[in-house]
Amino acid sequence: MRRYPVSIQSFLNIITGDYLYVDKTGYVYNLAQQYKYVFLSRPRRFGKSLLTSTLEYYFAGRKDLFKGLQADKLEKEWNQYPVLHFDMSGATVSETAKLERYLGDQLHDYESKYDITDISVDLNIRLKRLIQNAKAKTGMPVVVLIDEYDKPLLDVLSDNTKLDEVRLVMRNFYSPLKTCEEDLRFVFITGITKFSQLSIFSELNTLENISMDSEYAAICGITEEEMFSVFDEGISDMAEENEMTKDECIHELAINYDGYHFSKKSPDIYNPFSLLQALKNKNIGYYWFSSATPTFLISQMKRFGVQPKNLGPQRAWESSFDAPTENMKSITPLLYQSGYITIKGYDRTTAEYTLDIPNREVRAGLMESLIPYVAGEEELIPAQQLISNMYRAFLNDDFDEVMELLKTFLGTIPQTDNVSKDYEGYYQSLLYVLFSLMCRYVQVEVRTPRGRADIVLESPHKVYVIEIKLNGSSAKAMEQINMKDYSERFVLCGKPIVNVGVNFSAETRNISDWEVLTL
Repeated sequence: MRRYPVSIQSFLNIITGDYLYVDKTGYVYNLAQQYKYVFLSRPRRFGKSLLTSTLEYYFAGRKDLFKGLQADKLEKEWNQYPVLHFDMSGATVSETAKLERYLGDQLHDYESKYDITDISVDLNIRLKRLIQNAKAKTGMPVVVLIDEYDKPLLDVLSDNTKLDEVRLVMRNFYSPLKTCEEDLRFVFITGITKFSQLSIFSELNTLENISMDSEYAAICGITEEEMFSVFDEGISDMAEENEMTKDECIHELAINYDGYHFSKKSPDIYNPFSLLQALKNKNIGYYWFSSATPTFLISQMKRFGVQPKNLGPQRAWESSFDAPTENMKSITPLLYQSGYITIKGYDRTTAEYTLDIPNREVRAGLMESLIPYVAGEEELIPAQQLISNMYRAFLNDDFDEVMELLKTFLGTIPQTDNVSKDYEGYYQSLLYVLFSLMCRYVQVEVRTPRGRADIVLESPHKVYVIEIKLNGSSAKAMEQINMKDYSERFVLCGKPIVNVGVNFSAETRNISDWEVLTL
């Protein structure tokens, strides 16, 4: 029976427990040979902690655990280094005193191991002594691994006063990583977001950020090649369970969990948490997204005034999304580093990247979480019912029924809601969120030879080109579609094109009329 290592972050437990393992030890070996100070940013549940654990056992010289893996073929010496592994994911920062106690507890076990009895009050002095004693006792330079370093900072990102306090505590704790350079063999730091060297690692000017290095783009996550080599039987089992062909199963796995890229030359990368859950359960589900509610993300969207329609494809320079989170001027760095958008293309001429939502799981989960943001806090359950009914009508190409359902739903949204509904963009965002939950392809502000279509969505049988008006008329909306010939761009798609003109009333805050015309 195949055992899937869902949520297992210990390399030791995976190997000794006979779980299926995607071999990343070649990357581990290369990192150890190339660098001394390394930083890696990846989204949550993407394998950072397992990678850190693999490094721990590699540097501890546990050759027995690597039998048959890539590192076993590459490594000839298997030196045993003292390893200090700090996990920041459990830190709480409601008070800096609690954070300091947590860091002290992280140090305590190692101090006992290396016979340190004279315990200083200062965390940085304790870490410095620990590094020096570990080297003196073993005769080998020390390896320091810091997993989820940014967890304490993310907890207080919206509170500038606490953020400064936490940053000072963390900077003080990490300061020996520079002063003890001669006593260190390797330092590895992981996190979700990029708090730059300008903050807690300001003195580590040799810290190598490999987060967008093409050589290490697949160091976390699962490539298609790895999926087929390790999980081929599991894919067959899942296909049989769901009465699909194997190719159909692969297609469903790809559109739901594939699509991540972390450099300009990155291979397609699957979300490992969701892929393993799907294969284990033999069922497609929104596992990664449902494992944590993005309330923080929603609050940041409100802070930056981001509309859901702006979450679609965008072009950006690297400096605008691979940027320090504490200094971000837009929400793009947080969206990218957290995994809600990813790299979809690169233009060498302009050095611009194309960023977009990775896959169906993220799109559906993100849009569902945005329903209260655009429709009101009480509207999530009614919206879920609406989506099911709309989807059935949509599959039957009954767009008049889709609009009737929308009109009924909009009539239930409280007029006292704080969201401003007196501009066209609000209704465009609302339709974008609801349509995104309903179909595989939906875009806003779609460029055509003569202008931009408000919304374009695709059903299994047709392409819908939608123009929205506020306090106008559906006839005016349809006139604009025809005058600018928005449909021309989609003629070669091989499906009938349907033009839809929709008018909203600012007074009723609802659809007043619409027209549907199949070409």
